[in-house]
Amino acid sequence: MATQAHSLSYAGCNFLRQRLVLSTLSGRPVKIRKIRARDDNPGLRDFEASFIRLLDKITNGSRIEINQTGTTLYYQPGLLYGGSVEHDCSVLRSIGYYLEGLLCLAPFMKHPLKIVLRGVTNDQVDPSVDVLKATALPLLKQFGIDGESFELKIVRRGMPPGGGGEVVFSCPVRKILKPIQLTDPGKIKRIRGMAYSVRVSPQMANRIVDSARSILNKFIPDIYIYTDHMKGVNSGKSPGFGLSLVAETTNGTFLSAELASNPQGQGAAVLPEDLGRNCARLLLEEIYRGGCVDSTNQSLALLLMTLGQQDVSKVLLGPLSPYTFCVPSGWFPSWF
Repeated sequence: MATQAHSLSYAGCNFLRQRLVLSTLSGRPVKIRKIRARDDNPGLRDFEASFIRLLDKITNGSRIEINQTGTTLYYQPGLLYGGSVEHDCSVLRSIGYYLEGLLCLAPFMKHPLKIVLRGVTNDQVDPSVDVLKATALPLLKQFGIDGESFELKIVRRGMPPGGGGEVVFSCPVRKILKPIQLTDPGKIKRIRGMAYSVRVSPQMANRIVDSARSILNKFIPDIYIYTDHMKGVNSGKSPGFGLSLVAETTNGTFLSAELASNPQGQGAAVLPEDLGRNCARLLLEEIYRGGCVDSTNQSLALLLMTLGQQDVSKVLLGPLSPYTFCVPSGWFPSWF
């Protein structure tokens, strides 16, 4: 196993994705040891290995070494190259798991990135493609990352465990980020949503919409929840349904919540009425938490602020999510 004196060293599998993304942005090699060393099934999981392969595809000259048991990883980042890329994601995690990393890296490529990702588009673990499209992209636009080629398109939906979904993400290159001043979230002016269903009755989506509106209509009249029922090859390989909701404020803040049905053959069956009501309550809880960035995108906002000018940007956040707490130290200047 290659070692270098100036590489950062960590132990354990926690925050693996963040460490690799920050290593790529800073150009500092990283060595991670004892990855699930005491587990019955030690080493990297398939979805983590898939993320490492994705980093290898979008960079040029990266050096990756993994020991025989998969418990030690050495990663020396190469140049962020970009270009046209295709990647088959592991179905153990959704495409959102990979997109969260790409959103941090895409603006700093040598060439504009256009990537096709295949796998699970909506699950119960990671942010869905719908939520990232509705919340993360507007946040990036606040930092000056915008243009005709900046889009996230859902071609096919895929639910766990089979997957079969496909999305296209394209992002222009921006070497300098605009500073932001997000200190006043404003008042909620509208709520939008997407109720989707695949390989089940189209009525499922309508039942979700009715139940969600039964709660949200008490607070605001401007509510529109779209229904998306994909058929045939566009519906992926497994049945399922779900709902994503986004509240927009008068100052351009987007707050989100989402729920998806249990994967086929796992857990108890979920009624669409219960799912719609619970998702509406999650959105109300997110609004109650406050802040100019929702829980899903807190870490993205803080990272982009760190990469921008010193002591210029300000952002108001609600209670920090566990994911936001765990950005590893030692990567960037101490002024952040």
